[in-house]
Amino acid sequence: MDDLLPGMPKRLFVATPTKLLTFADCKRKYRYTYLETPRPPKGPPWAHNTVGAVVHEVLADFFGRWPASRRTPDEVVAKMRSSWRSEGFRDERQSLDWRDRSTEMVLGYLRDSDPYYEPRGVERTVAFTTARASLRGRVDRIDERPARDGSGGTELAIVDYKTGRRPLTPVDARSSLAMALYVLGARRVLHRPCTRVELHHLPTNTIAAADHDEDSLAQHQKRAESMADDAAAAEARWAEGLTPAEADAAFPPEPSPLCGWCDFAKICPQGRREAPPREPWAGLDDGDQAPIAEAG
Repeated sequence: MDDLLPGMPKRLFVATPTKLLTFADCKRKYRYTYLETPRPPKGPPWAHNTVGAVVHEVLADFFGRWPASRRTPDEVVAKMRSSWRSEGFRDERQSLDWRDRSTEMVLGYLRDSDPYYEPRGVERTVAFTTARASLRGRVDRIDERPARDGSGGTELAIVDYKTGRRPLTPVDARSSLAMALYVLGARRVLHRPCTRVELHHLPTNTIAAADHDEDSLAQHQKRAESMADDAAAAEARWAEGLTPAEADAAFPPEPSPLCGWCDFAKICPQGRREAPPREPWAGLDDGDQAPIAEAG
């Protein structure tokens, strides 16, 4: 039942952008990730995810935890070395090569940064609710900058770090569901104007920026609510108890060339027929192009 007691409001569906997009992309993967207990075994970790995780960790320390006196190239190099992990790489040589390449990437990104700059938020969780869903996510960085409208006040900018191979464009920034939901969440939590979204692409040291208006934000919110409605209905069916055949019908796979990158590729015959599982290091520069992951 939706109501705990007669007259009580309907329980809101709680989700992150990643959860919603997983449901939209492949309901079988959604079932494996969020519903099955115990969760089916995943494949091995991806090397490109290791690169991204370590880079994000170091940047979070630099902007969010270190005092200005520690924000030096030597400290960055030391942190990259101490935080580095070898998960997903072909061998130690490839891992060490990517540690050095990633270190240079971070140093290049930070070269012109102000060591005294303090963002409004680092790895900050933001959230907001609608009549149908409670949506939340964690933002890499939230900058507070002088307002561009000449009012003398300030405005927020949502910053997301990207370490994938493909250069990004303003269209990528504006079309990102996660970034739009972060704008709405930051407005709600921090009570400041916010329209700006920026994808900081570290491999090319470029920024793909865009500004939302109320119409574009409303469109993203409507899309998120529609996804949440569908996912909530599917979860309600799951909670009622399904036979294996009914579960397969309610959460079908959606085969595509991206199946080779799925964590559950080895246990999904439909996905394997569409695309063979990739090697864990295939998403690096010396491998194939990995899919661009939305922020969480």
